[in-house]
Amino acid sequence: MNIKRVIIAGTMIVVITFGNSALADSIASASPVAKWSYTGVSEKDDLLEALNQSSDEELYESLYEGNSLYDITTDQGGDIAKVIQLQTTQLIEQLDNRLRSGSISAEQYAAYKEEVQEIVEQSVFTSFG
Repeated sequence: MNIKRVIIAGTMIVVITFGNSALADSIASASPVAKWSYTGVSEKDDLLEALNQSSDEELYESLYEGNSLYDITTDQGGDIAKVIQLQTTQLIEQLDNRLRSGSISAEQYAAYKEEVQEIVEQSVFTSFG
């Protein structure tokens, strides 16, 4: 193969590669970003309510500081029984969905469901700091 052809082919490959990524960036930036807005609807997060936390960020910071869900709940005057019940219900719903989708068997479902309450109760008292 002629050296000029190799250089031309290499240059074309580089231009096409960089050109496509530059074009993709310009197309992506030309598209407006979809923004979610809820007008007149107050979103209530059951977990935040049970923990007596005002926002996800406040909960994140408390967990990041090494507090357990139990610590957060007792410090804020929340309801620990409600936290445990809520998390148990949510995990069982996830198991129900996995069973319906076929990602777990009925035997696995029964075994996992038996352990849910204990797992949630242990996790509530675990601090990750």
